[in-house]
Amino acid sequence: MAPPSKLSLGIKRASRSHTYHRRGLWAIKAKHGGAFPKAEKPAAAAEPKFYPADDVKPRAPSTRKANPTKLRSSITPGTVLILLAGRFMGKRVVFLKQLKSGLLLITGPFKINGVPIRRVNQAYAIATSTKVDISCVKVDKFDDKYFARDKKTKAKKTEGELFETDKEVHILYSMSLPLPG
Repeated sequence: MAPPSKLSLGIKRASRSHTYHRRGLWAIKAKHGGAFPKAEKPAAAAEPKFYPADDVKPRAPSTRKANPTKLRSSITPGTVLILLAGRFMGKRVVFLKQLKSGLLLITGPFKINGVPIRRVNQAYAIATSTKVDISCVKVDKFDDKYFARDKKTKAKKTEGELFETDKEVHILYSMSLPLPG
């Protein structure tokens, strides 16, 4: 619907009353019980009490999702792999399972070639066509938490230890200065 054209500055061709009826505002008002619908304004956010000294942009929350790493089709449980890097480079190992982090759980076994149960990125392993039957091997307890290091917690000092005044004072005398006394 075209707006009412102006005859001259401040004078419109159609009156306000005519425009009201032409736009059908009477129907909208009747539909909502004699009042125009109003969109509720959101409550005004309270101003912060303190402002930072420098203008620092807030960090945008990360929208990245960790997708599970796709396992190479040639690597299946029991496949013999050749390690390409690391301490056991060149060793043939047996693939046990893929962990949640995407790393491969492998073993030598340790008694045969000295490679313990460890995690390896599949980028550093080549799959061979040789397969080993590992149906009787239980690997349920091995996950990423199993390989995580234990965090050492420091014992908190008591107030007495923090403000201790009876500390031994070590005085070193220079050879060029005469000793007192």
